Amino acid sequence: MSHSLLTGCLVTVCRDCCCGSARKHPRTDHDRQLTRLRTELGAAGHRVRTSLCLDLCDQSNVMVVHPAPAARRKGARPVWFGLVLDDTVADDIADWVRAGGPGVAELPATLELSVVDPPGRD
Repeated sequence: MSHSLLTGCLVTVCRDCCCGSARKHPRTDHDRQLTRLRTELGAAGHRVRTSLCLDLCDQSNVMVVHPAPAARRKGARPVWFGLVLDDTVADDIADWVRAGGPGVAELPATLELSVVDPPGRD
């Protein structure tokens, strides 16, 4: 594994019962969204993985941006996003990750609207 893959952010994309479902979100090209994220972020040294249900089905599609290891060691925490259904939001997330993501780059105001609490938090 390349060293750059160990230093970038990790983006977890929920793809289970609701997230990624053409039945629930027929106007979203889920496969294209995932491919674009993997291509754009992978080239910049970040990783994108899929996950089974993240237990926020009412907020599908859900993505979680995990900070790069160095930022995590300094206290940065994952940021959860909900309703990632169009290219604009996915592109904004990708731009923020390329800028450094949690603990490195300030979260743009446009993305603050998509932040959701992780399951189990009141």
